Amino acid sequence: MRIINLYNLKETFNSEGILICFAGPFSHSIIEELGNAVKRYLEAEQMTKDTMMDVFSTFIEQTQNVRNYARQKTEEGNRDCDFNSGIVVIGKNGSNYEVSSGNVVERSDIQGALKMLDLLKDLDKQALKNLFKEQLRKIRPAGSSSGLGLIDMSRKASQPLGYTLRDMDDRYCFFSLKAII
Repeated sequence: MRIINLYNLKETFNSEGILICFAGPFSHSIIEELGNAVKRYLEAEQMTKDTMMDVFSTFIEQTQNVRNYARQKTEEGNRDCDFNSGIVVIGKNGSNYEVSSGNVVERSDIQGALKMLDLLKDLDKQALKNLFKEQLRKIRPAGSSSGLGLIDMSRKASQPLGYTLRDMDDRYCFFSLKAII
């Protein structure tokens, strides 16, 4: 029987400032339960109400993005990869909270999000607010992404959203997104 070294894992979490981590399938019920646990944890952290809500809503947005992408791939019939298994982490670095998520994506699907992230990194808070309002007013076809979640996370973040892509093969990569609040 293989024994996982939980002590080393805990030490890694501590050294990286990881407060909460979930890795696995992101169903609606799991997101709901995680959300409740995160909310209770953040309340115990004695942070300001605004910071708590920003961290919580960013966590929910990121987990829903992972779940929605997995559901889209399943509906398309793509069973080549485990899209439903992702990871979300809430950590603390000094006085900042970091909310990160990661999941497998098809390269062809990620380009729109990367374009939006690159646009958002150069906008100040007022420009982000204006873009958010503009996107709200646009009429979009059903199932299309407006980027509202990314814009909203950017508005809450103290720094531009960060992302990385890790190559898996010629078709898939692992996309990681980080918001610092």
